[in-house]
Order: sequence, then structure tokens, then C-alpha cells
Amino acid sequence: MSDKANSRELIDLRRIRGKLDRLRGRKYWRSLEELAETEEFKSFLQREFPENASEWTDPVGRRNFLRLMGASLALAGLGACTKQPLEKIVPYVKQPEELIPGRPLFYATASRLGGYGQGILVESHMGRPTKIEGNPDHPASLGATSAQVQAAILGLYDPDRSQVVRKTGRISTWDTFLQELGGPLQTQKAGGGGGLRILTETVTSPTLGALLAELLQQFPQARWHQWRAAGRDSVRQGARRAFGRFVETRYDLSRAEVIVSLGADFLFSGPGSLRYARDFAAGRRVHGGDGEMNRLYVVEATPTVTGSMADHRLAAQAGELEGLARSLAAELGVAVQGGGQSAHESWIRSVARDSSGRGGRCVVIAGEEAPAAVHALAHACNARLGAVGTTIHYTEPVEAQPTVELESLRRLSDDMQAGRVEVLLILGGNPVYDAPADLEFSEELDKVALRVHLSLYEDETSARCHWHIPAAHDLESWGDARAFDGTTSILQPLIQPLYGGKTDLEVVAALLGRPGARSYDLVREHWQQRTPGGDFDQLWRRSIHDGVVAGTQAAPVTVALQADWDSGPSEPPSSGLEVIFRADPAIGQGELSNNGWLQELPKPFTKLTWDNAVLMSPATAEDLHLTTGDRVVLSLGERRVEGPAWIIPGQADGTLCLHLGFGRTHAGRVGNRVGFNAYPLRTSDGLWHASGVQISRSGSGYRFASTQSHFAVQVEASSEAERRHLVREGTLENYRSHPEFVHEMGHEFPEDFTLYPPWEYSGYAWGMAIDLGACTGCNACVVACQSENNIPVVGKEQVILGREMHWIRVDGYFKGELDNPEFVHQPLPCQHCENAPCEVVCPVAATTHSPEGLNEMTYNRCVGTRYCSNNCPYKVRRFNFILYQDWETSSLELMRNPDVTVRSRGVMEKCSYCVQRINAARIDAKVAKRKIRDGEVRTACQAVCPSQAIVFGDINDPASQVSQWKADPLNYGILTELNTKPRTTYLARLRNPNPEISSE
Repeated sequence: MSDKANSRELIDLRRIRGKLDRLRGRKYWRSLEELAETEEFKSFLQREFPENASEWTDPVGRRNFLRLMGASLALAGLGACTKQPLEKIVPYVKQPEELIPGRPLFYATASRLGGYGQGILVESHMGRPTKIEGNPDHPASLGATSAQVQAAILGLYDPDRSQVVRKTGRISTWDTFLQELGGPLQTQKAGGGGGLRILTETVTSPTLGALLAELLQQFPQARWHQWRAAGRDSVRQGARRAFGRFVETRYDLSRAEVIVSLGADFLFSGPGSLRYARDFAAGRRVHGGDGEMNRLYVVEATPTVTGSMADHRLAAQAGELEGLARSLAAELGVAVQGGGQSAHESWIRSVARDSSGRGGRCVVIAGEEAPAAVHALAHACNARLGAVGTTIHYTEPVEAQPTVELESLRRLSDDMQAGRVEVLLILGGNPVYDAPADLEFSEELDKVALRVHLSLYEDETSARCHWHIPAAHDLESWGDARAFDGTTSILQPLIQPLYGGKTDLEVVAALLGRPGARSYDLVREHWQQRTPGGDFDQLWRRSIHDGVVAGTQAAPVTVALQADWDSGPSEPPSSGLEVIFRADPAIGQGELSNNGWLQELPKPFTKLTWDNAVLMSPATAEDLHLTTGDRVVLSLGERRVEGPAWIIPGQADGTLCLHLGFGRTHAGRVGNRVGFNAYPLRTSDGLWHASGVQISRSGSGYRFASTQSHFAVQVEASSEAERRHLVREGTLENYRSHPEFVHEMGHEFPEDFTLYPPWEYSGYAWGMAIDLGACTGCNACVVACQSENNIPVVGKEQVILGREMHWIRVDGYFKGELDNPEFVHQPLPCQHCENAPCEVVCPVAATTHSPEGLNEMTYNRCVGTRYCSNNCPYKVRRFNFILYQDWETSSLELMRNPDVTVRSRGVMEKCSYCVQRINAARIDAKVAKRKIRDGEVRTACQAVCPSQAIVFGDINDPASQVSQWKADPLNYGILTELNTKPRTTYLARLRNPNPEISSE
């Protein structure tokens, strides 16, 4: 959308459809603006540096700049001056023996994002954590992490975190809180605790669960409630409906030949998503050999990461999902009520035939947002297919107290309304902001006599409570957490609490009469009591060192479908538009709203930053006479929400998608007032889907900060034969019969067709290869690179000007028809060209070629001519027009990687292949008098990738993995017709379509 506030540039979707229908051959496109050839897209395409080079485009922008600067914005990216402040350094009086300057230490711990444990290794420089990696020994991560876990480093040092205990908004102390809590607790104890309630998020911590159980023994009439806005209630309800009890469902996708997703984004969201992405990608790889490839079918209402990887994707309304699941079950031979009637009967029949007869090497996965009936149907399908015990396993629940959290929160709300709650302790979460609107939680909360909230921020819930207690960050805490398979990790702190925060363990211990108890002692005592015999100290040390407690996986269970598991079809949805709610792919349900890295992270399909939108399909937009940037009002009964519209190809017609987590009022100076709040439209009867929504246009000209058209590479040519194919893909059948098809899609030059003198690489020659068939577009690599290389964020206004600073971007491409396209993701770091166009034009030799083939930048030599960026055909160089780094906030100084220069204003910067990691490995190899081993150097983007889509190494070593990938027939370079000879190459994406569906 244009950044001109009052413009309304209508896109002729009918003309676009006609244009796509007339095309012959492959056609990839990044946005509707590209297809419509809007003036904005042409501007971004033709000019490397957009107009409006001034720091602020208008007075409102200037005021926004000053507001962000007041937040000391490395968090939202803008600084005030170009002179770096003086710093004093103080040497050790006596340096600790284990600390060697320049040699970071790694500590195993875990992240509890979403309540479930995810094993991580945290890099510590001189006692300060600076970077997060995945723990390769942890079953939920296998060495990978998500973008959200990567960004936890920024959350740790966030200066907006709560720093003091407050009573009704005034600064107080922990001791004062304990003194004032003593009287009400004694009163509750005398009455059995009938007026005491505890509200937590999803708890998988064995120690916290045990402490809360002990608390309920001391206060037998008290109640423990749980609530998480993006919880897994449907998963639990589906298991209870199918089997009569709660069980955990775990998938083994490494053994699956056919995977059917019923609204499940299992490659991106959920406690097991990292493991599932790894196993799924392994089943897609056939390069370097014959092999077999799994096949993925996806039914979904809005484009997801998992849907983008599908061989066959069906865009269907959320209200149709149960009917489709019943039709699939009926085709598989499951006795269901109301099955076999579907508008997509032929598609479903083909999926059922493809899944049957595979000896259980298939699986049906229901999405966490799908109704409980769909989960029960999925369980029945898997039982019928024989998948139980092969690709699907059932275990005991991993939560400390399995419950349907909506039912739990409703009981708490009813008790507050009836005046039965006298003391309420809220441990984490933000129910005033994210509870279902019809429960009117904030109004009922005001009726409680004593309200206490423990949280990282003074958020919306803290504002309605008498006492606010600052919480310790996971990287400051001792604790424990269970993963999706039950494996337990011990959390160990990497740093003393920066702001004196308390853990949930310490708060509950205080209620138990142990106000001075430390989290370390509580966790250790818990595990010591549950370790019969043996050397506990040895077990404790090993568990902390490894990051996992051996033998703690959840126990397997044998379950069978109940006789009455199917209660018949649900009531059909009402006609008209439906609305679906989804956690934002970056900031989640709102708990990460104040994280600038995540706010500026482009979303997988829209590439939106600093915003959410009302997503709708092109056909729906045509019917409603709306275009991207129009302001619309959504009404559902008496409830209303206003937000801007965004047209997204691949969305189900008649479905509007709202992402949660925005519109905060007490998030912090970065997250406040960003986007619009969708929670007022979300009720307990429609947590994820509601029908009968009304929509009306209220204005136009909303300014989005989307990067979809930024750094667009000119790929048009006078004929199809000359077209530059940045993305190359084919089918498995094509590859087996004609493996050379990849290279027939581009042009190659003879080796001697160059003016550059030849260079002999006698030592190392570093290179990278990226597998487009494995890349899911999850964006973890973008945040990992940002954390590793001290890359700032710039804020919404600067993104609108095209000035985002990410060193690696993930380009998203659509292919095919407008309403149901295919998707491809292509990560694009610096290509480190052999014949680098950027090097020859730099007047001060700031960008040069290393003896090992790296395209290097010397920052203190750069004078900012930007010739190199203008001459780069890949558009991968970034120029910091303003001092985006925050030099003022002391906590943020601790966050930065000391091995990477922190750039000032007026410097060109780009991907360096993590040269600091190469040099660290070089030192180790030199000391050991050996060569650097293959795999010893792992770039930040490579290390974080859940699907192992990136490899890096020495291409002079024919046995290295990167050399093997580059020797594969699928390997190709982009824009090689320019004879740049990029060191970063790609493996073409292969799809495995069902011929039965493809021929229809």
C-alpha cells in the first residue's frame, strides 16, 4: 500500500486474473502490487534508495521518532546522534580462572515459551548472555530454535521490564508485600482457603506443580485455575471425547509417507513444531540419491507455513473443516454420522485412497485451533489407518494439572462474580487483555478484595491489581519444564536478576510460609525427593550440564475409541462471512509485543511489520468493494473491532483472519498502540472461529509497513527464454526422469568469460547452499542473524521508506492462479560472489575479497557512497541512514556480541558468513595443529534452522556437506547469467503431487 496517507489505489483483480491466465510457462510473483504494476512497486523496483531521504517525513513521524527515542530504542531502533559516548573500562582485580576474554561459554537451560520446555544453549561472554542456540540433545529442539526464542535475549535486557514491586501503582518492597499478605492468608487458612484462588498459564514445571499441590493441601478449599489465550483446549477436549481421558498425542513424521493436515500448522506452531519440521524436511530430501519423498495434504482457511509446504492445499472456510474431516473419515471406512457430503468430495476421495494401504505410514493431524470434534475424527482416522504405534503415539499428559483452560477460567470468573474470591494470585499471563470478551474478566476482577500479579511487565492485568511483583526472566531463573514428549529440563540462570525479579516458585513458596526460599533450593529439593538412592549430586550435575533429565519422557498409554465418541455433526455455521483468530506469527498472543526484533520481523506471507490487518481473499475483497489499506469495522453481535484490510492470495473466500497480540495499552514503549486489538471480538463460544460477522468500510489510506516489494530484483525479460528464474522448482517425477531440468531454466557462462583475473584458493573456500525444498519460511534465520550480528531495528516509519536492516531476508513468492496459488520461500543473504560487482565500484576499498572467498566489509573505511549497493544485483546490502543503535541504555550494552562491530551511522553493512565464527574455529584448529573440520563452523542462520535447510563449509573439501549439495543436479545459482559466480547457491524445490489430483 502506498505511504501517502490519503491515497486509495484500487487494484483491478479481474485484470490480474486475466493476466495470469494468459501467461505461458512459470510465473512467480511477490505481491498484488507487482502484478498490477503499481507506481509504488515500480518505484521500489527501479530505485535502490527510495525518496524521502530525510529522517522524518512529517511532524507526526517526528513525534513518533521522539517517542521511540525516549524508549532508548534499540528495541524500536532509532537513536539521536552519531557520536559514540565515552566509556570507562575497569579491569579485573583478580580475573576468574574459568573466564578467558574472547572465549564465550555455553550453558544448557530451557525456554518455557508457551508453557512447554524447549532445550537451548546460551552463549555467555564474561558473565552476560548474548546469544541463544538450540540444544542438539533435547528432543524438542534438536539444535534448532524459533524466532521467538532467539528474541528472548532482547526480552532479557528490555529496559521496559518491570523493575520494582508496586502497591496500587506506588513503589513498595517485597518485604512489605509479604507483611500485608500475611493477614489475609491467615484468614484464608482458618477458613480452609475457600476465598483463595491461583491463576497460572499452562504449567509443565514439575516443581511448580508440586508446590501448588502442597498449597492446595494447606488450603483444601482453594482452587488452582489455568488460562492461556493461545492454549490447547481443543487438543485436550478432542482426546477426552475420543478416549474419555486426557492424553498427549505425539507424531513421528520421520516414518510418515502421507501426512494430512486438517488446519494444523504443525511445522511452525505448537510445542513439538521444531521436531516436526526436522522430521518432515528429512522426508522431503531426495537430492544426492533416489530416495522417497513424503506427500503433504493441507486443508486450511488462511495461508500458513505448513500450507506453503503442501503438495496439495485446499483453501476452505474454518466452518467447513468438520464436514471435510467427516467426509475423510467416511472415505477411510470410519463409522461416522453425517459423513460423505462435501463440496470437495473428489479431492477428499483421492486423499483417502492415497493414505490407505500404507501399513500405518501415514498420519492425520488436526490443528490446535480446530474444534474438538475434528480432533476426535482425526484420532478415529489414525486408528483406522493403523498409524497408532507407527507415526502416532499416545502418552500421559505432560502438564502438571491437565485441564480445559477455558472451563477453568469460566469457573474463576463465575466465582469472582458471585463474590466467592477474596484473594487472587495471578502468576504470569495477562487475562485482563486476552480473556474472552464475554467473560468480562476485568470487571469481575475488580470485585476481588486482594489481587496480586506476578509478571515481566506492568501490563493491563497489573494495572487492575493491588500488588504487582516483577517476575524474573527465564534466563535469570532456576526452574524446570517438560517438553512436548515429557522430557524435563532444568532451567539455570545465566545472570543475576537484572531488576530483582521473583520466580513463580518463590512466590508460591512464600504462600507456603517459606518467604526466604530460593528457586535453586526448591528445584533441587523437588528432584532430590524423587530420586531414590544413587548419587543425586552426580545426577543433578549431569542434568544441568546436558540440559535434559534422563528418563523423564512421558509414559506411553494404550487407548481405544469410546463407543459414543462421535456425537454427530455440529450445528452448521450460519451463512455469510466468518472470522478466524490466530496468534500472530511473530509476537504470539501479545506476550512479546514489546520486542522490537519481533515487531519488525516480516510475517511469512504479507511481509507486514509493526502491524496486523484484516486478511481477506481477492474474491472477498471484490465482493465487498475493498482494497488493501481500507479501514473496516467488523461487528459480531454487539461487539465491534476496527482495523485495516489486506488482500492475501490463498485465503479461503468468505473468511476474515485477525491476528491477536496487538493494540496493547500497557505493553511497554515499543509495543504500545501498535496495530489493533482483536480480542474484543473473541468470545468463549468462538475462541478461534465465529460465523455471521458483518463488515463495513470506514475509511481508506492506512499506511502499512510491508517489506514484500522492497529490494525486488528485476527478473523480467523480453522473452520466456531470457527470463531470470530466481526460484526453480519441479516435481519428483521430473527430477527422476530429467534431473537436468533445473539448469535448463537459467543461463550459464563459460569460466573464462570474465574481466576478473583468476584466483586460486589454496586454503579454505567458504560457501553456502540453501535447500528451497526444506525452507519453511519460519524466519528464525532472520532473528538469529540479528542477534548474532548486533543488527538494529529501525521502526515503522523507516521500514515504510525501505530502510530495514536485516542482513538476510526471506523472499516469498506466489505461483499460479490468484485465488489458490502455490508458495515458495527463498532466503537471500549476501551471495559472496566470486566476481563481485560491489567490489570494483567502491572508491575507498571498503568492500574487498578475502583469500578465502568472502566478500568483506571494512566498516571504518566506508564513507557511505552506496555505490556497492547500487551495483549489487541481489539487493542484499543495507545502509544505516540514521544512528539506529541505542548507545544510551546500559542494559542493551550487555546484550551485544563483542565479536561483531556495532556500526554507527553512515555505514554499509551486510551478511559476513559469520566471519567471527570462522575465525574462532580457525584459532582452535591452529592451536590443535589441524584443519577446520566440516561442520565446525556453523553460521547463525544455519544453526537455528529447524528444517536444516542451510549448510555451510569449505567447498575446497569434496567430502564436505556443502560440496555434496553443490554437486547435486538440483543445485543452481541465481542471476548467474550476470557471471557473478555466487558462493551461495540453492537446491531447487521439489514437489510430490498426487497424479490423481494433478490430472483433475
